[in-house]
Amino acid sequence: MVLILNIETSTEVCSVSLAKDGETVYLKESTEGMNHSRLLTVFIEQLFSENKLDKKMLDAVAVSKGPGSYTGLRIGVSVAKGLCYGLGIPLISVGSLKTLGVYTATNFSRFTNITTDAEPLFCPMIDARRMEVYTSLYDLAGIEIRPVSAEIITSDFLAETLEKQPVLFFGNGAAKCAGVLQHENAVFAGPTTTSAAFMTHLSNRKYVAKQFEDVAYFEPFYLKNFVATIPKNKILG
Repeated sequence: MVLILNIETSTEVCSVSLAKDGETVYLKESTEGMNHSRLLTVFIEQLFSENKLDKKMLDAVAVSKGPGSYTGLRIGVSVAKGLCYGLGIPLISVGSLKTLGVYTATNFSRFTNITTDAEPLFCPMIDARRMEVYTSLYDLAGIEIRPVSAEIITSDFLAETLEKQPVLFFGNGAAKCAGVLQHENAVFAGPTTTSAAFMTHLSNRKYVAKQFEDVAYFEPFYLKNFVATIPKNKILG
């Protein structure tokens, strides 16, 4: 039996799940905003207590590596590394866009009934503020065919692709693009939020393949450099 704790904090969703042999058996999450520093360890403790599980029974911890919220990723990775270091178990990382893309490609019939001869493609989008999103593109088999990038969405985004086949747009960055991408093959359907439950297949696959991270040196995939903002109203001493 393989038990993996999955942690997803790359967006406004704080989410943890327990996977047993590649199946999600427990999920705890909040979609109420960036409360990860307050909720994440509480959710993990609840996961152990409600499942009457000792931490030492875990085989690995998987964490969403990004891209996404700088603060959310930093919190999730810090907690995951702490657990792995303390328990002496492997750390697994899973891309946040890949998690969304593969999950939706695998389950796309739940979200839309596209009737076309051309196979659909899947474009997860994570909000990067204003009209910018983190995005990539996956085929029906869940294979990445367009690398992860930060994009300012305009009307010609994926224009050539949309002329050939339908593309599903989803994730918390997709809604703000709906008014811009108005091609008949642009379909806005799929999960609107991230979830640790979506990580199960990929984290289990990485565990079986022994694709682990170095607990001491692993860092999130921020994609863009973090820029701290300066308050407009300065308080003079």
